[in-house]
Amino acid sequence: MAGLILLVSACFEYNPNQIILDSDEKDLTVKNLQKIQAEEAPEDTMRFIFMGDTQRFYDESDDFVNKANSVKGLSFVIHGGDISDFGLSQEYKWVNKIMSKLYVPYLTVVGNHDLLANGRKVYKKMYGESNYSFEYGNYKFIMINTNSREYDFNGKIPDLNWLQNEIEDNPNDLNIIVVSHVPPFDGDFDPELEHDYADLLATHPKVVLSLHAHTHSFLDKEYYNDGIRYFVTTAMLHRGFSLIKLWDNGLEIEQMEF
Repeated sequence: MAGLILLVSACFEYNPNQIILDSDEKDLTVKNLQKIQAEEAPEDTMRFIFMGDTQRFYDESDDFVNKANSVKGLSFVIHGGDISDFGLSQEYKWVNKIMSKLYVPYLTVVGNHDLLANGRKVYKKMYGESNYSFEYGNYKFIMINTNSREYDFNGKIPDLNWLQNEIEDNPNDLNIIVVSHVPPFDGDFDPELEHDYADLLATHPKVVLSLHAHTHSFLDKEYYNDGIRYFVTTAMLHRGFSLIKLWDNGLEIEQMEF
């Protein structure tokens, strides 16, 4: 009898690296993009929230959602990465459960913590590709993986060829916002690619903003004095996020607390 109990227990032993997702936890990028694009963009001012670094800060993330749901006129929320802390599927599931309480759809970029353990597989299964783009209103959003350290600074992350193609593939002459987790001036960004990234953005006049998370602090600066505005949002730990308003030829970023 004892041997049978031991055998049954072994069959149900928890493995933190397992990836078991419900159907409503898979392919969230495609599903949420469909929801976003099913709604017409506002004719005058578009509003979205940019936030990041939920990690293990579940109570703070719950409070963020409550605050975000009080903001009027939102089209969507962008999570700037570090959804999880250790890349575990259960962390992803907990955060998605919280973020799913938002009144509007949310999108993500992958963070460095999201790539730990088997987090790459979890992110792809739950959300989808780590590089993608979408258009909404008069803007094109380019979402790109910039977590160079997690790829041993192999010269391939970020994928600048892909980024250049996305920037140039703009037949409707839309304004462009590039979104990623690690900013190019951070030590976790491949130093061999830093200035190529900055130059790529600066040489294309439709690029108006580069958004990041990762540092757990706000930064708003024309970092390379080249006309491109770099904005970094803070972490859930510090109970802050950013409200971004866009119109045809301008934008405004408001740092928010909750």
